[in-house]
Amino acid sequence: MSTSIGYVVDLDPYEQDLLAGAAGGGAALAMRVLVESARVLGARRLVPIRSAHIDSCLYHGDSGTLFAERLVELGARVVVPTTLNVGALDLLHAGLTRLDPAARGMAHRMMRAYIAMGARQTWTCAPYQAGHRPSAGEDVAWGESNAVAFCNSVLGARSNRYGDFLDICAAITARAPRTGLHLPENRLATILIDASAVPMSFWREDIAYPILGAWLGRTVGQQVAAIEGIGHPTEDQLKALGAAAASSGAVGLFHVIGVTPEAASRSAAFGDRPPRTTLQLDLTALARTRAGLSSASRNAGDPIDAVAIGSPHLSSEELRTLDRLLGERRCRTPLYACTGRHTLATLREEGVIERLSNRGVTVVVDTCVVVTPVLPAGTGVLVTNSGKFAHYAPQNTGYEVIFASLTECIESAVRGSLHLELDGLHEA
Repeated sequence: MSTSIGYVVDLDPYEQDLLAGAAGGGAALAMRVLVESARVLGARRLVPIRSAHIDSCLYHGDSGTLFAERLVELGARVVVPTTLNVGALDLLHAGLTRLDPAARGMAHRMMRAYIAMGARQTWTCAPYQAGHRPSAGEDVAWGESNAVAFCNSVLGARSNRYGDFLDICAAITARAPRTGLHLPENRLATILIDASAVPMSFWREDIAYPILGAWLGRTVGQQVAAIEGIGHPTEDQLKALGAAAASSGAVGLFHVIGVTPEAASRSAAFGDRPPRTTLQLDLTALARTRAGLSSASRNAGDPIDAVAIGSPHLSSEELRTLDRLLGERRCRTPLYACTGRHTLATLREEGVIERLSNRGVTVVVDTCVVVTPVLPAGTGVLVTNSGKFAHYAPQNTGYEVIFASLTECIESAVRGSLHLELDGLHEA
């Protein structure tokens, strides 16, 4: 199949049959989208994929709903294991989102369409914590920037950052353009981040990782970097790193030497070649980055309007930590804790969800406070420990942001005013 400039995308017999309609009109439409996308991206072939995570189920306008419903009308079904990213509604807590009736109806129709195509109702931006964990080396097609970064960097599977509608087309056809991070040579690091000048005590704190991620995204853009000297982060810390890097830049893959699958050593991360660039990281750069994550200037004791955590969605362990740190105290300021429905059953049995709700915590599932109206209407000041919330909240919600540690977030919610603890990174 050639373009006006003679470019050809080579299709195997299975792909040709899909394009010709052998599996129905929905699969044919999806294959047309993929072939045209491959042409634009310069991919000469498509790559078989083993799973998909769909970001296009989030309502941004009626056209997205109508496209999904058209696929359903044409008989489209996903043919690989497929999970769904957050939607615009919390389906388990009626009335939590403040969408007008027309938008609410279209958002619900969109969510139903993706269910009708056979996708799992995960409704989470952290599918890797809801049982969707492809193996190292597997090609997949994932949307949602933090999930892509985690998939590539922590699990070692291979995915580009698939935008709306290309992700569902890949799930319907089990194919994706063979380009970008699907190619082994594009997964090698070119930039070395030397963090040895930063005290190891800093890397033991959870707040270190959204700060590092924000610095990384702003510094390297979409280049692949390998980080050395930060120890062995937990999965939740790597999650926070990738989310901030993907939102502040265009990071789809990073390596932590000695931790992530393709970086058992510096040599492995760089493919036995020297780094093109080495960047020295220090506390001064991290302090500047921390300051830049806040869009508002506030002092300890100043009033705040809301606290939000959980972007990416909180894991079960993070919710247990919230429960432990909050203790028997109640929140004076609303505290929104965003998580996936996969966490609820176990934590309800443990009594965690009931205790949090009784202390003034609003547990949000299926969505989050930055992608749909959940926060009180109007403007205000939002305190968050999420690098991703810090990046998107001012534009998406109208709230200004104070970036803080989890402990500071909880103390601020309990006191009803901003609480900041003294540490070296507040001195930016």
